[in-house]
Amino acid sequence: MAQNVRDIMTADPVTLSRSASLREAAQRMRDDDIGDVIVMDDRDLCGVITDRDIVVRAVAEGADPQFTKVGEICTSDVATVGPDDTVEQAVQLMRERAVRRLPVVEGGRPVGIVSLGDLAIELDSDPGLAEISAARSNN
Repeated sequence: MAQNVRDIMTADPVTLSRSASLREAAQRMRDDDIGDVIVMDDRDLCGVITDRDIVVRAVAEGADPQFTKVGEICTSDVATVGPDDTVEQAVQLMRERAVRRLPVVEGGRPVGIVSLGDLAIELDSDPGLAEISAARSNN
């Protein structure tokens, strides 16, 4: 069983500038088969945007995805973990903050992302649930 976040994180997370459009973010999510993008302000992490954020915070409110910037919609109060933090610390932080994804930051830069699915694969004693979490989306 993995001990550190480094052992279960997805390395090289997708990042976009805070000035990127929601459309660009949605296209990256589609193309990379992911549900979130880390938002950067120059070289600094400034937020996270998810597919749900785009739908609930923008599209449902009438925002135009072509012209609305990810920096306007993203969650800016982002909880993060380090690659050497324990898996248990990541689980506890997800519980406390009620989040499904945590950017993994080292030296102030995002180096990975750990998701609820990653944790399910690692910690779930029921292999059926882990297989569901590991499966590619079915569109």
